[in-house]
Amino acid sequence: MMTAPLKGIRVVDWTHVLAGPACAYYLGQLGAEVIKVEGTGRGDAMRYRGGSDPDRASDGMSTAFQTQGAGKRYLAVDLECPEGREVFARLIRSADVLVENHRPSTLERLTLTERHTRAINPRLIHCAMTGYGRDNPMSDAPAYDINIQAISGLMALTGDTDTGPMRTGAPIIDYATSMAGALGVMSALTARSQTGEGSFVDVSMLETAFALMSSMITDHHLTGIEPQRRGNAANSRSPSAGTFACQNGHISLGVNEEAQFQALATAIDRAEWLNNPRFATPDARNENRADIVKELAAVLLTKSAAEWEDILLAAGVPCARLRGLAEALDLPPAVDRRFATRGPAGFPGLPFTCGSALPNTPPHRLGADSLSVLSNLGFADAEINEMLANGVVETAD
Repeated sequence: MMTAPLKGIRVVDWTHVLAGPACAYYLGQLGAEVIKVEGTGRGDAMRYRGGSDPDRASDGMSTAFQTQGAGKRYLAVDLECPEGREVFARLIRSADVLVENHRPSTLERLTLTERHTRAINPRLIHCAMTGYGRDNPMSDAPAYDINIQAISGLMALTGDTDTGPMRTGAPIIDYATSMAGALGVMSALTARSQTGEGSFVDVSMLETAFALMSSMITDHHLTGIEPQRRGNAANSRSPSAGTFACQNGHISLGVNEEAQFQALATAIDRAEWLNNPRFATPDARNENRADIVKELAAVLLTKSAAEWEDILLAAGVPCARLRGLAEALDLPPAVDRRFATRGPAGFPGLPFTCGSALPNTPPHRLGADSLSVLSNLGFADAEINEMLANGVVETAD
């Protein structure tokens, strides 16, 4: 088993909602020690919302919060008071990385901008995750996943002409932003190993959404054509690619190459298409798109999606039967590679494996590790008791 790549790195996770906490969670899965900083009282608001279990949410441990909460230590401190900011400054002094997703105006008010944190610790990697990044008129605008899906053009591209714009079913911008942030932090740590200096990582949710649409952006730049909603048609624009109804269920075809079309025609007992001048070549199929799609759709209606998946995969045709999440998690790759349970304490893991050992502590309640974190930072028992009495810090008890 390889050594965890971030072993010995301390990450301060001063974030909330999904993207920021997930970024720190991923760094923890790479071996970093992660200390999550929350405000006193109720802490991260995501503790109380998200997920389908209202009892867990009302108890401050929603499933949405727990998803990226394992493997961390939890400190509850009031950063609105000078004493709390002194605790935070001492924590930053001991850290390698700060991940935060607060608006720049909040950082200015608390004197915790990247300028201030660099003065506290010149070797610190300060990773700021915001809706629109720095140095533009929208830098201080608040944003959530759904707002970015709307403003980026992603929502306008999702759905079809009948449904209109539609949000993706999962908060993909949040999690894509978290991975972008983790990549930025890893890059900055590599640079620091060469220069000895810390740096500022400026992560934009909007730019993350743009990155997910890179091929469409390139096409728009080079052609001037505004992309349109395509429903379940493939972006390849191949008439033999897309999602089709079957006798029972739906099947997605990724038939883009000539060899794949030949395999498809043979597998569905339509080898005559290969000699039909209307369908024999890619150009001919494009010219007769409506006809080939109509005939293909009619053939696929003769069997169930499960039957077609077996037949087509055996023939080497890229395809997949439409599944719900529960069924997808029972697929051999999901079960054998244990994605859903290979993170800390059995929570979802990284989308790759690197053989490193992971912390195994479950998500904790607000302030569960406040005493041990403060003691580790060198605060005396009397100082800790005074801060507890004054409400500067809080414990789970």
